[in-house]
Amino acid sequence: MVVYAYRAWDSNHRLVRGTISGETAWEARERLRAQGLLVQQMALHRPGFAGRLLGWKRRGSRALWAEATRELATLLAVDVPLLDALDTLVLQHGGGFQAVLRGLRDRVAAGASLADAMRDQEGVFDSLSVCMVEVGERGGHLDEVLDRLADFQEKSLELKDQVLSALLYPTIVLSISLLVCLFLMTFVVPILLENLSQTGRPLPWPTRVLKLGSDLLTQHGLFLAALSAAIGGGVWGLLRTPWGQRWKYRLLLRLPLIGGMVRKQEIARIAFVISTLMRSGVVFLEALRLAAQTTKNILMRESLAECDELVGAGSDIGAALSRSGFFPQLVIHVFSVGQQSGRLEEMLERLAVGYERQVSSSAARLASALEPILILVLSIFVGFILFATMLPILEAGNAI
Repeated sequence: MVVYAYRAWDSNHRLVRGTISGETAWEARERLRAQGLLVQQMALHRPGFAGRLLGWKRRGSRALWAEATRELATLLAVDVPLLDALDTLVLQHGGGFQAVLRGLRDRVAAGASLADAMRDQEGVFDSLSVCMVEVGERGGHLDEVLDRLADFQEKSLELKDQVLSALLYPTIVLSISLLVCLFLMTFVVPILLENLSQTGRPLPWPTRVLKLGSDLLTQHGLFLAALSAAIGGGVWGLLRTPWGQRWKYRLLLRLPLIGGMVRKQEIARIAFVISTLMRSGVVFLEALRLAAQTTKNILMRESLAECDELVGAGSDIGAALSRSGFFPQLVIHVFSVGQQSGRLEEMLERLAVGYERQVSSSAARLASALEPILILVLSIFVGFILFATMLPILEAGNAI
């Protein structure tokens, strides 16, 4: 059977979206008409098509997929058949994610494995999830593998939430500070300076500097905004290239506090991935390749690829990792001892937990340090505005 994505009107004149399987498009349309739906659009369910047609974005659905993974593992653990479990998930969730789950259910009902159904929806399910599901289906312990996958997803989301929560308040303070400064420079300062300029006295240099900045914003504000947007777009496009990715991560790793936090966060994620895959029955080299695919850090990806080549050529894991220069000595030692003792999965999990705690505490310290710094910078800027506007008045009073 072939899976089709559709958009149709129901009997209550509401727009519904979803997927349906059928031998031909005509058969699929007939099945939809039998359900009382008036088909508006139908197309083959191509990789990534459902996500685009139904407006479902992978980035905003990681928490939903982690929740669905846990639910699916629970249902399979109590001997619920896979199709019935997927039907339950379809009823449990709504929106675009429900359509994705319905697409999985239709593909499985048509005879495909769950891993193949997930692989068909490219850009929706990550390679780690597909690989672990495939391992679980081959070994006959899909519920256990899904349980481990849910643990990994929840830990990853928790770590990300901790970092974002710690940086949320400084971000809000910085945004409000910029808005306040723009308001003062474009509305308040021009009125004050206009009155001071009418006195005919020469303005002191702080006031002239303030007037120059205010004139630039009021007279050329749109041009500056367009120029900033163009520069921002160019930098964003440059950072998407391999060279830009390398430059960005090299810069991040050299920053105080932030560099160490980024490095530890990446290592914790990789350690969790490799540990989870090896506990699910994946050999080390395959787990290493999949771990490299899951990271966005191009420096980490290249280091893992180099390690993969060296280990495949017969080198020890520790020696291969030390060649890259990306991993600290502690991480290299953990890999070496884990390889020699046969407890690599356990030691990597301990390493990931320890680094996760360090990242969380580092993010909290960074947030604590940024708050007073941002407030101090804002106070200095506002104080300069007050000084530059009051100085001519004070000089005029002294002259009188």
